[in-house]
Amino acid sequence: MKLWIDADAAPVAVKEICYRASDRLKIETVLVANMRLQLPLGYAFLSSVRVDGSADAADRYIAEQSEAGDVAVTQDIPLAALLVPKGVATIDPRGEVFTPESIGERLSVRNFMEGLRSTGVDTGGHAAYGPRERQAFANALDRALTRALRGT
Repeated sequence: MKLWIDADAAPVAVKEICYRASDRLKIETVLVANMRLQLPLGYAFLSSVRVDGSADAADRYIAEQSEAGDVAVTQDIPLAALLVPKGVATIDPRGEVFTPESIGERLSVRNFMEGLRSTGVDTGGHAAYGPRERQAFANALDRALTRALRGT
Protein backbone atom coordinates (compact mmCIF):
# COMPACT_ATOMS: atom_id res chain seq x y z
CA MET A 1 0.00 0.00 0.00
CA LYS A 2 1.27 3.47 -0.91
CA LEU A 3 0.18 6.98 -0.10
CA TRP A 4 0.17 9.18 -3.21
CA ILE A 5 0.18 12.96 -2.95
CA ASP A 6 -0.71 15.17 -5.90
CA ALA A 7 1.87 17.66 -4.69
CA ASP A 8 1.53 20.44 -7.26
CA ALA A 9 -1.24 22.19 -5.36
CA ALA A 10 -1.31 20.46 -1.97
CA PRO A 11 -1.07 22.93 0.92
CA VAL A 12 2.10 22.74 3.01
CA ALA A 13 0.04 21.71 6.06
CA VAL A 14 -1.38 18.73 4.13
CA LYS A 15 2.09 17.59 3.10
CA GLU A 16 3.33 17.87 6.68
CA ILE A 17 0.43 15.78 7.98
CA CYS A 18 1.20 13.16 5.33
CA TYR A 19 4.91 13.16 6.25
CA ARG A 20 4.11 12.47 9.90
CA ALA A 21 1.58 9.75 9.03
CA SER A 22 4.07 8.13 6.66
CA ASP A 23 6.71 8.05 9.37
CA ARG A 24 4.37 6.92 12.16
CA LEU A 25 2.79 4.11 10.11
CA LYS A 26 5.87 3.28 8.01
CA ILE A 27 3.97 3.76 4.75
CA GLU A 28 5.72 4.42 1.46
CA THR A 29 4.63 7.93 0.46
CA VAL A 30 5.18 9.35 -3.01
CA LEU A 31 4.83 13.04 -3.82
CA VAL A 32 4.26 13.66 -7.52
CA ALA A 33 4.73 17.12 -9.04
CA ASN A 34 5.83 18.84 -12.22
CA MET A 35 8.41 20.83 -10.28
CA ARG A 36 11.35 19.87 -8.11
CA LEU A 37 10.31 19.12 -4.54
CA GLN A 38 12.50 19.52 -1.49
CA LEU A 39 11.67 16.67 0.86
CA PRO A 40 12.30 17.18 4.56
CA LEU A 41 15.14 15.23 6.13
CA GLY A 42 14.54 12.37 8.53
CA TYR A 43 11.54 10.72 6.85
CA ALA A 44 12.60 7.28 5.62
CA PHE A 45 9.42 6.47 3.70
CA LEU A 46 9.16 9.62 1.54
CA SER A 47 10.07 9.87 -2.11
CA SER A 48 9.21 12.25 -4.90
CA VAL A 49 8.68 11.97 -8.62
CA ARG A 50 9.12 14.92 -10.92
CA VAL A 51 7.10 14.61 -14.11
CA ASP A 52 7.29 16.74 -17.25
CA GLY A 53 5.72 20.19 -17.07
CA SER A 54 2.50 19.45 -18.94
CA ALA A 55 -0.75 20.33 -17.20
CA ASP A 56 -1.92 16.85 -16.25
CA ALA A 57 1.38 14.95 -16.11
CA ALA A 58 1.29 14.41 -12.34
CA ASP A 59 -2.32 13.25 -12.54
CA ARG A 60 -1.51 10.78 -15.32
CA TYR A 61 1.45 9.42 -13.38
CA ILE A 62 -0.59 8.84 -10.21
CA ALA A 63 -3.46 7.30 -12.19
CA GLU A 64 -1.09 4.92 -13.99
CA GLN A 65 1.07 3.92 -11.01
CA SER A 66 -1.48 3.64 -8.20
CA GLU A 67 -3.16 0.36 -7.38
CA ALA A 68 -6.26 -0.81 -5.56
CA GLY A 69 -5.71 -0.48 -1.83
CA ASP A 70 -3.56 2.65 -2.14
CA VAL A 71 -4.56 6.02 -0.72
CA ALA A 72 -4.31 9.28 -2.69
CA VAL A 73 -4.54 12.93 -1.71
CA THR A 74 -5.69 15.30 -4.44
CA GLN A 75 -8.00 18.22 -4.94
CA ASP A 76 -8.19 17.39 -8.64
CA ILE A 77 -11.67 15.95 -9.22
CA PRO A 78 -10.88 14.47 -12.68
CA LEU A 79 -7.95 12.61 -11.11
CA ALA A 80 -10.19 11.40 -8.28
CA ALA A 81 -12.65 10.20 -10.93
CA LEU A 82 -9.88 7.99 -12.35
CA LEU A 83 -8.69 6.69 -8.99
CA VAL A 84 -11.94 5.86 -7.21
CA PRO A 85 -13.05 3.18 -9.73
CA LYS A 86 -9.60 1.57 -9.40
CA GLY A 87 -10.15 1.08 -5.67
CA VAL A 88 -7.80 3.86 -4.58
CA ALA A 89 -9.11 5.60 -1.45
CA THR A 90 -9.07 9.27 -2.47
CA ILE A 91 -9.42 12.33 -0.24
CA ASP A 92 -9.02 16.03 -0.81
CA PRO A 93 -6.98 18.46 1.34
CA ARG A 94 -10.15 19.55 3.17
CA GLY A 95 -10.95 16.00 4.27
CA GLU A 96 -13.65 15.17 1.73
CA VAL A 97 -13.63 11.51 0.77
CA PHE A 98 -14.39 10.79 -2.87
CA THR A 99 -16.54 7.66 -3.14
CA PRO A 100 -18.04 5.67 -6.02
CA GLU A 101 -21.40 7.18 -5.03
CA SER A 102 -20.20 10.82 -4.97
CA ILE A 103 -17.54 11.11 -7.65
CA GLY A 104 -19.91 11.30 -10.63
CA GLU A 105 -21.85 14.18 -9.11
CA ARG A 106 -18.66 15.96 -8.03
CA LEU A 107 -17.26 15.68 -11.56
CA SER A 108 -20.50 17.02 -13.07
CA VAL A 109 -20.56 20.01 -10.72
CA ARG A 110 -16.88 20.69 -11.41
CA ASN A 111 -17.46 20.63 -15.16
CA PHE A 112 -20.52 22.88 -14.83
CA MET A 113 -18.57 25.42 -12.74
CA GLU A 114 -15.66 25.32 -15.19
CA GLY A 115 -18.14 26.06 -17.98
CA LEU A 116 -19.47 29.06 -16.06
CA ARG A 117 -15.95 30.36 -15.43
CA SER A 118 -15.10 30.02 -19.13
CA THR A 119 -17.97 32.39 -19.94
CA GLY A 120 -16.70 34.97 -17.48
CA VAL A 121 -18.92 34.19 -14.49
CA ASP A 122 -17.12 34.68 -11.17
CA THR A 123 -17.90 31.51 -9.22
CA GLY A 124 -15.86 32.42 -6.14
CA GLY A 125 -13.68 29.78 -4.62
CA HIS A 126 -12.86 27.90 -1.47
CA ALA A 127 -12.62 29.68 1.85
CA ALA A 128 -9.14 30.07 3.33
CA TYR A 129 -7.40 26.89 4.44
CA GLY A 130 -7.28 27.01 8.21
CA PRO A 131 -7.19 24.88 11.37
CA ARG A 132 -10.67 23.40 10.82
CA GLU A 133 -9.79 22.21 7.31
CA ARG A 134 -6.41 20.91 8.49
CA GLN A 135 -8.08 18.89 11.27
CA ALA A 136 -10.75 17.51 8.93
CA PHE A 137 -8.01 16.39 6.54
CA ALA A 138 -5.93 14.79 9.30
CA ASN A 139 -8.98 12.84 10.52
CA ALA A 140 -9.96 11.71 7.01
CA LEU A 141 -6.38 10.66 6.23
CA ASP A 142 -6.14 8.68 9.46
CA ARG A 143 -9.41 6.85 8.68
CA ALA A 144 -8.37 6.14 5.06
CA LEU A 145 -4.94 4.84 6.05
CA THR A 146 -6.37 2.69 8.83
CA ARG A 147 -8.87 1.10 6.44
CA ALA A 148 -6.20 0.60 3.77
CA LEU A 149 -3.81 -1.05 6.22
CA ARG A 150 -6.58 -3.40 7.36
CA GLY A 151 -7.44 -4.15 3.75
CA THR A 152 -11.07 -3.06 4.14
